[in-house]
Amino acid sequence: MAQAIDAAHWQERLDLLARQAGVVGAVLGILRLRDGEPDELVRVATGVLNASTGRPTSVDSLFQIGSITKPCTATVVMQLVEEGKIGLDIPVKDILPGFRLSTAELTNGVTVRHLLNHTSGIDGDVFVDTGPADDCVAKYMTVLESARQISAPGEFWSYCNPGFSILGRIIEVLTGQVWDDAMRERLFEPLGLQHTVTLPEQALLFDTAVGHLKGLPEPVVTPRWTLERCNGPAGAITMSVADLLAFARLHLGYGMTPGGTRVLRAGFAAAMRTFSVDVPWESASDSWGLGWARYSWGGRRLFGHDGNTIGQSAFLRFSTDHGLAVALMANITPARHLYQPLFGEIFDELCGITIQPPLALPAVPPSLDISPWLGTYERASVRLEIFENDGPWLRVTELDELAGLDGDPVVEYPMVPIREGLYGVVTKDGMVSAVQLFQTEAGRRYVHFSSRATPKIG
Repeated sequence: MAQAIDAAHWQERLDLLARQAGVVGAVLGILRLRDGEPDELVRVATGVLNASTGRPTSVDSLFQIGSITKPCTATVVMQLVEEGKIGLDIPVKDILPGFRLSTAELTNGVTVRHLLNHTSGIDGDVFVDTGPADDCVAKYMTVLESARQISAPGEFWSYCNPGFSILGRIIEVLTGQVWDDAMRERLFEPLGLQHTVTLPEQALLFDTAVGHLKGLPEPVVTPRWTLERCNGPAGAITMSVADLLAFARLHLGYGMTPGGTRVLRAGFAAAMRTFSVDVPWESASDSWGLGWARYSWGGRRLFGHDGNTIGQSAFLRFSTDHGLAVALMANITPARHLYQPLFGEIFDELCGITIQPPLALPAVPPSLDISPWLGTYERASVRLEIFENDGPWLRVTELDELAGLDGDPVVEYPMVPIREGLYGVVTKDGMVSAVQLFQTEAGRRYVHFSSRATPKIG
């Protein structure tokens, strides 16, 4: 049997690394399966839940998991596939009465699979408040009728939040329940998740973190707590680290809980992390399944997802080969400076896996011709402009209702050439992010930045 996980050691490392990264509060959880023995679970916490009140973080505190909500929603969708209520390749319009998108190509072509693997071609970020009532997701469908088409369905991968609100609506129509209730009945209760909620008024019943933005001289509490309810299926679950690891444990167990409850048949659980589409540009993941991101670290396969909301960050990675899952939840954005060294140490020490290093800028950048890519690229939430000023620059202008929440809504970055079609920019967190430039066979140009493809408009 492997040596027990040293909780005191990881408490010390979390305290130190969080302090160095300027993180207000965080919870770390490590889950390891042991043959013939109960699972090993270690939880440690650091910092405070709210910089204004000084309330200490505990291992039972709740944090927003952001887009880690997506594999939760995907799990319930796969239950419906298992039950024969839908097929992965059935058009969404055949499931949702009156479903329409901005073009006939999208309306007729988008399938459940396209939504699950982020290849729908729908604009990746459409943040509109359709109210707090139970019909908010249904109302959001009418908003998407005018959402811009980014690409043809299935053409390429581009991260898409609205796709999971559509999946949430599919759950509502097929179960006859609002998404929140369906998730509770079909996923949270079978897993015994007692510290998991989807609504702000539910979160008030627990010791819950508030978000923070990096400010000077100290981080500041966010002006609002969460996203609009209509975006719930894409990113509104709030939970404890033990509950998040219980969800990961379900997928380590191929759809079965430790107590023997079958939540999802093994083949459908495996399909969620089986290769579905390449992520051909520089990214944290190299490919995608149906709800899960796929990572290659030192030649070993891991699965997981990240989540970012207004001032909160979450990270989840698990290895089926080693029966290991690690989750980190922090009440500040960004938190990559904490995630990268901490997960690197944990996976190296516990199973000898080397984390993928972050993208690095070359010491001597190559000379590349930026002139074909100069111009404006736009989708609903952002305008990107590539221009020259003693070298190539990227101007990012936020356009939606979240613009300016984390600082100036217009930011300019010098673009450093890495290789043909790939540049790097040092973003506000001090880390390098990829700017991928690509052209389709039809000749349309795109900038792929922050996991989204944005088409050229001028």
